[in-house]
Amino acid sequence: MYFVIGLGNPGSQYDSTRHNIGFEVVERFAYDNGIKINIKKHRAIIGQGVVCGEKVIVVKPQTYMNLSGECVSELLSFYKADINSLIVVYDDTSLDVGILRIRSKGSAGGHNGIKSIISHIGTNEFKRIKFGVGEKPPGWDLANYVLARFKKNELPTVVDAVEQASKAVEKMISSGVEVAMNTFN
Repeated sequence: MYFVIGLGNPGSQYDSTRHNIGFEVVERFAYDNGIKINIKKHRAIIGQGVVCGEKVIVVKPQTYMNLSGECVSELLSFYKADINSLIVVYDDTSLDVGILRIRSKGSAGGHNGIKSIISHIGTNEFKRIKFGVGEKPPGWDLANYVLARFKKNELPTVVDAVEQASKAVEKMISSGVEVAMNTFN
C-alpha cells in the first residue's frame, strides 16, 4: 500500500498557488490513474485505487500546510502502515520552476509542511518529490511568494512538470525510488 500525499492549503483562495503544487500533482496522478479524490476522512480528502498492482491512497491534507503531519500520522496509525508507504509531493523554492527532485529521505529544508510531518512521525526517512517553484524574488516575503500564483510565462513549464511528477510517482510505485531518481532527477 502507498500513500501519495500532496501538500497544500485547503480553500479556493489557495488554488493554483506555488504552495499548492503538491495538490495539483496528486490531482493529476489521480486523474491519470482513474482515482476519484472525494472521500473526507483522516483530516483530508482522499481517493483510493490500484496503481501498478499496488493499493494507493491519494491524499490532500485539509489541515493547512503547517499542520500536515497531523493528517499523515493519523493515516499511518489508522492503516497500521509504516513510513516506507509514504510518497510526499511538495513545493521547493530552492529549485527553478518545474525542476523535480526525488529523494528517499532528507531534511525539511525550511519547509513547514515537511517539518510538521517529520515532527509527527518521528523520522525524515520517507520518499518525496520536491517540485521547484522558483526562488523568491529579492524584497518579497517568503509567505507572500509561495501563496502567489505562477506567472503566465511559467504555466507551460508547470503543466509539463506536473505531468512528469505524476509519472514519477507511478515510477516510484512500480520500480522503486532509485529507478525514479535516475529517470526524473
